Amino acid sequence: MTLTFGEVIRHLEAGIPEPHNTVDKLEPGAPETEVLGIVTAFSASHEVIEQALTLGANLIITHEGVYYSHQDRREGLENDSVFRQKSALIAGSGIGIYRFHDYVHRYTPDGIMEGLLRELEWEPYVERNLPHVSILSIPGMTVSEIAGYLKSKLHIPYIRAAGNLSARCSRVGVLVGYRGGGASTIPLYEQESLDLVIAGEGPEWETPEYIRDALRQGRDRALIMLGHAESEAPGMKLLAERLALRYPGVPVHFIPVQPVFHMV
Repeated sequence: MTLTFGEVIRHLEAGIPEPHNTVDKLEPGAPETEVLGIVTAFSASHEVIEQALTLGANLIITHEGVYYSHQDRREGLENDSVFRQKSALIAGSGIGIYRFHDYVHRYTPDGIMEGLLRELEWEPYVERNLPHVSILSIPGMTVSEIAGYLKSKLHIPYIRAAGNLSARCSRVGVLVGYRGGGASTIPLYEQESLDLVIAGEGPEWETPEYIRDALRQGRDRALIMLGHAESEAPGMKLLAERLALRYPGVPVHFIPVQPVFHMV
């Protein structure tokens, strides 16, 4: 029986009211196109598109936008050589690209958060999942020990940490993606009695500066920034596993990417 792009998308969006001004869309691609193979990835990078072609997949489900902004705006890129080469690759590939961002973040629990906690094997420690944060009580470890654990489980070469790295932590708040700003994280330390916040990314002069002041005052509050992609890619890996179970006759692949930044 033929599976189409539209059927996969309807499954992914089922039961979730359409988010206001959603960025989720199929572009390019037609809903009636038969699915030959599916790739999930944090972003539809040039490398991911090339790998999808090698794998014979014609539907990419990407969490972030194709052209370097949340709203996928392309104004000012028309004459950019990188944009033009990537656009030509997509146009000549026959691949459909579905942006799957807003809907998955509205799953209960948040589908991207669920993937990260599963990858860390921290699901048993979750006290509750809120729309933007999961509150955990983990076995006591120092910030340095937690950092090492995160690098090992997520297979990433580095993370960034602020605060007293020798302080023991058990109350932890986890936020994925671009939720590490002060408005999202700072109130949690008092409201949830947190020792540590683990986030994807956020402005460096907000929560990190709060941690700087807390440390100066003798308070053992800490922050770990994983990186945006590093915090959200596990959610797209989990999505691939679930799609493979739902559509056993269709090849489904998760394509990880290496960290974009290098330690120099």
